[in-house]
Amino acid sequence: MNKTILKNYAKLIVKKGVNVQKGQDVIINASVDDNYFVKYVVEECYKAKARKVTVDWISDDISRLNYKYQNVKTLAEVTDWRKAKLQYEVDTLPARIYIESSDPDLLNGLDQDKITNARRISGPIIMEYREQMENKYQWTICGIPGVKWAQKVFPEDTKSNAMKKLWDAIIKTTRLEGNPIENWDKHNENIKEKYTKLNNLGIKTLYYKSSNGTDFNVSIKKGMIFEGGDEKTLNGIFYNPNMPTEECFTSPDKYSANGIVYSSKPLSVMGKVVDNFAFRFENGKIIEVIAQKEEHKEVLEKLISLDEGAKMLGEVALVPYDSPINQTGLLFYNTLYDENACCHLAIGRAFDECIDNYQNMTEEEIKAFDLNKSIIHVDFMIGTKDLSIIAETYDGKKVQIFKDGTWAI
Repeated sequence: MNKTILKNYAKLIVKKGVNVQKGQDVIINASVDDNYFVKYVVEECYKAKARKVTVDWISDDISRLNYKYQNVKTLAEVTDWRKAKLQYEVDTLPARIYIESSDPDLLNGLDQDKITNARRISGPIIMEYREQMENKYQWTICGIPGVKWAQKVFPEDTKSNAMKKLWDAIIKTTRLEGNPIENWDKHNENIKEKYTKLNNLGIKTLYYKSSNGTDFNVSIKKGMIFEGGDEKTLNGIFYNPNMPTEECFTSPDKYSANGIVYSSKPLSVMGKVVDNFAFRFENGKIIEVIAQKEEHKEVLEKLISLDEGAKMLGEVALVPYDSPINQTGLLFYNTLYDENACCHLAIGRAFDECIDNYQNMTEEEIKAFDLNKSIIHVDFMIGTKDLSIIAETYDGKKVQIFKDGTWAI
């Protein structure tokens, strides 16, 4: 890959992704295979006056062996040194950069019960620390090609051709062509224009229908707003958590989801790709998982059993079916990209930042909104080329938000 493109991408991640501040520490999560790119990200962090940059290296091969050979107790263990590390992050609030390149089928063939039970035990412990950091620090998730990921997307190509094609797709969807910084400034303004229109409508309930069988509705409490693009920490630092991003999103009333909603794209979840599935909701909870393959149904049922909030919605996201990501014609088998190809929902944790004026509220006032809590947040894609979404507003109007899969406003 061209060195100039790699350096421009690294600069974009540091400046528009996490927006590293002078004197701030940075932690990067990345694969050992990605050192050729990570070194440029580290250098850009220091150019942005970071105090210290630490890389937490991971390896798909080692992770798979750990999941295979460790027992549940060992997998679930949150050691004292790890708790100390998490507490240090709570106290110092480093910026976090997550560079994704993993194999979508990483955990295929492994004991899903063991993995689920381990997450059920360790998740709440880790979440205690993460919640203390919520909305107080900058973070971003971005992607670069890994060999197995690239070959999953382009199975007929050689390794080198698959890697090149996936790089080309990432360059396009992450707006790296031309002036990336200016591209993202303009993109964030376009997203802001859309979610401002949504917020001005005062939406109460969204009604979804498409020919694949989706017939679903979900409500939004008064005082909740749509957001998208760049976000702001409680002390006013802007950052872009997802690169790429195309969504306008909010968190719904967790008790309001009713009906059935069908997936429109495969989903890589718990190290396994599942597809052709549906969830049936009643009074906010998933009461039935439907899937063509029994093994996919089992994975999804294990996922929603992780805690009570895993059965309920934490996010509603609107993305046009003609988004730049969908225009590539690719299935990325990676939620960061596929969720920004079309409309999606997410089960699990909701977003406090979708409460209007949340930054000036007390903890008690925020809790009063009773948003969904969970150790997971898993997006699944539901957008189709004929998806219709009608909004019912709090003043009794009905407005077509989406028609034929894309914006009608």
